[in-house]
Amino acid sequence: MILSDVKILKAIENKEIVIEPFRSSCLGTNSYDVHLGATLALYEDPILDAKKHNKIKYITIPDEGYILLPGTLYLGVTEEYTETHTCVPFLEGKSSVGRLGIDIHATAGKGDVGFCNTWTLEISCTQPVRVYKGMPIGQLIYFTVDGTIENYYNKKQNAKYNERTDKPVESMMWRNKF
Repeated sequence: MILSDVKILKAIENKEIVIEPFRSSCLGTNSYDVHLGATLALYEDPILDAKKHNKIKYITIPDEGYILLPGTLYLGVTEEYTETHTCVPFLEGKSSVGRLGIDIHATAGKGDVGFCNTWTLEISCTQPVRVYKGMPIGQLIYFTVDGTIENYYNKKQNAKYNERTDKPVESMMWRNKF
């Protein structure tokens, strides 16, 4: 079941959901709008290796915006830091963003209960498009969980994305054993 605006507000009151900064104008009927942070990242090497730490370089989005090009994976970040302690957060792109040909995630739209951080975005586009820091980029939808949780993300020994950041985070696949 998806939380309504009233349930999201109640969860924020009870500290079951944390959104920083929280702006009531961003609360929809059953979602919360998040915004593009000031930093993008690009992988330095054109060939990525799942078993190696692929280095990234950061780009600060200037006031006049930054042009995304097709065929390039950009890592972005939300302005908002979030915590979710009792429900499952899903991040989806806003329809207005999709209508500009921008995808904000390749596969990582679902968070885990206990996820506490900004959201790294896996951005791609179908044609050149200028983006701006602070623009609405996505919306968080919260689903209730059925059952007891034993393994919160922020308490897992092997969680790879627990360090609080305001910048995009590159893939940590290389930390897995395979």
